[in-house]
Amino acid sequence: MFISTAYAQTASGASPLGMIGQFAPLILIFAVFYFLLIRPQQQRQKETRSMLAALKRGDRVVTGGGIVGTVQRVPPDKDGKPASEVEVEIAPNLRVTVIRDTITTVIRPQAANDSKPAAKAG
Repeated sequence: MFISTAYAQTASGASPLGMIGQFAPLILIFAVFYFLLIRPQQQRQKETRSMLAALKRGDRVVTGGGIVGTVQRVPPDKDGKPASEVEVEIAPNLRVTVIRDTITTVIRPQAANDSKPAAKAG
């Protein structure tokens, strides 16, 4: 009398459109992670690999430990792969051998802002 009859509900979330709606936030989060974190990191790694492959004598480099020096000797490639060690001069007549992968930066000399000599007064 006071108790109503309970009926089973129909399965309304079984449509393919409903499943896409459930996964849309996950897909969106993955896309954001890819474009903000994964892709820039891959580009930096590619630039670093090309920088290390292009090392030559006379380049000023900074190692991971913070040592600044000038490349004195780069061994020739073996089997198409560059040698893993590079000889760097960190002081006059003081050369050390460093692992190529520990080089973090190649310092390129930058031209001064003054493109023309200063005009003489007088």
